[in-house]
Amino acid sequence: MGTLVEVELRPESVERFSTITGRDAIQALQELSARIRAEAPGRIVWNVNSTAVGGGVAEMLRPLLSYARGLGIDARWVVIGGSPEFFRITKRLHNALHGELGDGSPLGDAERRIYEAKIHENAQDLLALVRPGDAVILHDPQTAGLVHGLHAAGAMIIWRCHIGADDRNEQTALGWRFLEPYVTAADVCVFSRAAYAPELLDPDRVVVIQPWIDPFSAKNQDLDPDTVRGILVHVGVITGEAGPTSFVRSDGSPGRVDRCADVVRLGPPPRADTPLVVQVSRWDDLKDPIGVMHGFGELGPATCGAHLLLVGPNVHAVADDPDGARVFEEVVTAFRALPHHARSMVHLVCLPTRDVEENAAIVNAIQRHAAVVVQKSLREGFGLTVTEAMWKARPIVASAVGGIVDQIDDGVHGLLLRDPRDHPAFARAVERLLCDRPFAEALGAAARRRARERFVGLRSLVEYAAVIERGVAAGAPPRAAARDQ
Repeated sequence: MGTLVEVELRPESVERFSTITGRDAIQALQELSARIRAEAPGRIVWNVNSTAVGGGVAEMLRPLLSYARGLGIDARWVVIGGSPEFFRITKRLHNALHGELGDGSPLGDAERRIYEAKIHENAQDLLALVRPGDAVILHDPQTAGLVHGLHAAGAMIIWRCHIGADDRNEQTALGWRFLEPYVTAADVCVFSRAAYAPELLDPDRVVVIQPWIDPFSAKNQDLDPDTVRGILVHVGVITGEAGPTSFVRSDGSPGRVDRCADVVRLGPPPRADTPLVVQVSRWDDLKDPIGVMHGFGELGPATCGAHLLLVGPNVHAVADDPDGARVFEEVVTAFRALPHHARSMVHLVCLPTRDVEENAAIVNAIQRHAAVVVQKSLREGFGLTVTEAMWKARPIVASAVGGIVDQIDDGVHGLLLRDPRDHPAFARAVERLLCDRPFAEALGAAARRRARERFVGLRSLVEYAAVIERGVAAGAPPRAAARDQ
């Protein structure tokens, strides 16, 4: 059918983590991967999702699978194809699992037929690749329908759900009712939080694996202040003298930021010494970008002339998110409705995505330059932008929703909003960090320590390997011979 695209991956050595995790952790992971290779020679571990660009899933997969390949595991990544109607349905499912109405469209028999027709097309391509004994990790609702066909082919199936809601409501029930025929057939279901797993799943087949970040990626590697400023001046985020825009690519080769951002603003960019309040996310209603603008508008006068940056991808770059362009247009409309003075302090930044690592380097520079990083999500699966800011020792204001509360203790690693729709509370929290810099810096330092201990390193790789090893022990048939190349 020609709907699948395989993403190229380069092996990366886990030895670079020795300075973070120590040698014992490296050795334990190497021994675990050696057991997996010995117990199931020739096994391929497939990861299947719906986009190679944009969003936390794609960003996690690339380094995770590269390190797996560096350990001798034959890990591969394929991206399914989909029509606009298919992605509209999966976006509706995405919102439903968050407990939100989304566009309010039905999830009935007609939608199931559209969903399964596109799944069938992708399954035909995938079944030409997957052999008995392979392990297949399917990510999120877009891929759930593939479970039965791949099971019939003799593969071990792990369904990885990166989203969810702590509380059940009519919408979550609707979403899980749609997905139930598929996900209940998976060998293992992996969630970011235990509370996200629905009651319809066998608890013995549910595993919790928290997301992680790669500290050596273009998005999280150290950048010196001159490079941070150089990148931001070049892309048009701040004014100043041109400087270096270089970074290190995942293969160790030098990279350079060449493209510029598309920015909606009134007047010139802020100066380099202007404090920036920054939210980085997709253009998504659940990230509440309009609410961030309105909350920022309630800041008091003693905030050193801070400006707000709402940062997201080019709205046409993320194939599986049909709402991005609509949400961005609504944000622009709300921006234009702001008073003149408020508009002069708000910047809507769309980043280039043609080069994934260039995009990541720009985000890295923006986060490192931020005086305060905010994530005022209404719902959040985990919130990797929070993790990234923690790693960079930035002071954070974030909503007490989803996986964010697993990362931040209020008043210790950042400030949490009990009600993300409380704009005055948001403004007070941001203003506190802008005005009390010693307190802000102490929160940032504590956040960095927490990220280093819990969210940076090889933990997820170890946990996924353990899940696969458990599947091998349970009797998933190893392939008798390696795949012909």
